[in-house]
Amino acid sequence: MPTYLEPAALHDLVEVAVSPMGQLRQLIALPGGASVRHYHRGFISAGSIDRFLVMELGESPQFSDEVSAGKVSELPFLNVQRYLASRGLPVPLIYQYDEKSGLLYLEDFGDITFESKVAGADIETQRDYYERAITQLVKIQAVSRETPDPACIAFSRSFDFKLLKWELDHFVEFGLDAVGIMLPTAERAELDRQFTRIAEELHAQPTTFVHRDYQSRNLMILNDGRLGILDFQDALLGNSAYDLVGLLRDSYVVLPPALVDDLVDFFVASSGPHLDSDFRRLFFLQVVQRKLKDAGRFVFIDKKKNNRGFLRHIPSSLDYVAAALQKLPELDSVGAILERHTAPLRQLARLT
Repeated sequence: MPTYLEPAALHDLVEVAVSPMGQLRQLIALPGGASVRHYHRGFISAGSIDRFLVMELGESPQFSDEVSAGKVSELPFLNVQRYLASRGLPVPLIYQYDEKSGLLYLEDFGDITFESKVAGADIETQRDYYERAITQLVKIQAVSRETPDPACIAFSRSFDFKLLKWELDHFVEFGLDAVGIMLPTAERAELDRQFTRIAEELHAQPTTFVHRDYQSRNLMILNDGRLGILDFQDALLGNSAYDLVGLLRDSYVVLPPALVDDLVDFFVASSGPHLDSDFRRLFFLQVVQRKLKDAGRFVFIDKKKNNRGFLRHIPSSLDYVAAALQKLPELDSVGAILERHTAPLRQLARLT
């Protein structure tokens, strides 16, 4: 289990660390999410800055069971931040890293999330913000094609077949087995066959830089109107649809289908001729893989981290999968199996 500092010990460490910038006036714990990382906002009097964030990393900050096969030589957040910042992308400044205490001091991007601007907004407001987010995503992908950097960890790991299939199996383990949904042997074998097929096809696609969680809670509205990018430490190489799926099939903001269609078209038009002509098929296939993984992950977070807050997003995740499967007739058997058996999984949303 991750370990964290007691409030008094944390305060003392932070006070000393920020003293060259000014006097620590207040340190406030911020609400958490699905991550093991804890965040704290600090306020400084008579300093070069007036506030900052402290990221408390917990145990094994250089390891991700979903991305890394083991520890890496540098904290991934620092490594990926350096690459993105060097390419002019809006990521937080790093003030210092106290490796011994597991504390990372960084620029505070504020509290105005992309989610707060688009959830419940009118269609044209949503269109404007999502087109801005897509324009930035296209820039990230273009930069990674034009100036890849072998020193950036994102270019040394990828969504290979093993990881893609692991995520689909994660759905079976937590989205089915862990909630008592016992599939008949034949249906379980059919899911495994089709999940293998999905992972193989996605793995065969050309790759680009993938943020891996480019969605409404990881984009911040900055004072100059840019969209600040957070939570990029798990970046890796994957297909060009992955981050677009994360954005448009967000667990937290459900968009009208017609707007999603328009925004996919906007992405294709903005990206240029390098995209495969059958990009929409790739988009739907990636929706199936990503949102099944998410549905299983939300159960994992409940059972392993005692956090039920994400269970409410299971129905929308499964709805996204069902809609995508309607566009992929060769996967009809997957849709039929999910329709027959996932009612108990959907009902977990009532526990939140």
